[in-house]
Amino acid sequence: MNNLNWRVGMGYDVHQLASGYKLWIGGIEIPFEKGSVGHSDGDVLIHAICDALFGAANLRDIGYHFPDNDPELKGIDSKILLGKTVEILRNSGYEIGNIDSTICLQLPKINPFIPKMQTVLAEVMGISAEQISIKATTTERLGFVGRGEGVSAYAVTMIFKT
Repeated sequence: MNNLNWRVGMGYDVHQLASGYKLWIGGIEIPFEKGSVGHSDGDVLIHAICDALFGAANLRDIGYHFPDNDPELKGIDSKILLGKTVEILRNSGYEIGNIDSTICLQLPKINPFIPKMQTVLAEVMGISAEQISIKATTTERLGFVGRGEGVSAYAVTMIFKT
């Protein structure tokens, strides 16, 4: 079976949190005293979604397409990376079925921001916000997330051949 119509991909990303950076998650800035440390804007959710989309289409990963040592990508808005990811996906003959994601962050509480994240991400990808599930959880104060040292995100995507 070498011509799969439906494919599933999984993505994961993690970023350190530190003072002096902005906290970008899901394409929006979240007010907080710490932000994501990264070569780009450090948007952990978008990076996980990009990896899931690339993985589902067997197109390698975000680091392959957008290396963190590329000076042109320094500080780039991750929404641009997501737009380019979707363009690569569509040029390869795929369309997005749905995205299910989870953000792991002790503080700040981000549930109030999820509807706006869905709207922003849907606009960037040219899909319906109803195709994007975003959940948030803590790690009950365990590990680097629980200590407020970092943020992580998981994403699963289903894509289909057009």
